[in-house]
Amino acid sequence: MKLYYGDFVLLNLFEKIFAKICSLLYLALFDTAFSHSKQTMSAKEKGKFEDMAKQDKVRYEREMKNYIPPKGEKKRRFKDPNAPKRPPSAFFIFCGDYRPKIKGENPGLSIGDIAKKLGEMWNSLSAEVKQPYEKKAAKLKEKYDKDIALYRTKGIAGLSKKDGGEDDDDENEEEEEEEEEEEEDDE
Repeated sequence: MKLYYGDFVLLNLFEKIFAKICSLLYLALFDTAFSHSKQTMSAKEKGKFEDMAKQDKVRYEREMKNYIPPKGEKKRRFKDPNAPKRPPSAFFIFCGDYRPKIKGENPGLSIGDIAKKLGEMWNSLSAEVKQPYEKKAAKLKEKYDKDIALYRTKGIAGLSKKDGGEDDDDENEEEEEEEEEEEEDDE
């Protein structure tokens, strides 16, 4: 059985159609048909296919040199690990205080259920009860704004103690004293 170029084109078309219907079955049939025809093909006939393959390879390499990939997702902007971290909101400070209590009362709750419960609790609080959390969040935001301004102006690698940044012990002590005074006032 001789396999001509037209037969190869038909086989190629047959491959596309049949692969959609049943790719596994076709692969077996195509493999046997192609291997049989390859065995009976003369060197001259094989040369035609080899020349076509070489030309196609040249075309492919030429196209790949000029290929520009489509603009897809933009790369993430580099985030400096030494940059000051953003301060938590009043709600997250509230969550930090009440999450252990809710976990203790309801040990079987999932993380999502705990978050829902915290959200419900936060929404049911009055403005007066939310005020200490909002004050603390505002203080942390002010500190963050100062730190980020310093970070941006000096272009330093970080503000942590190990990198030679400022020592925040005095500020932390003042904040702790203010918190203790607020707790005493509440009692």
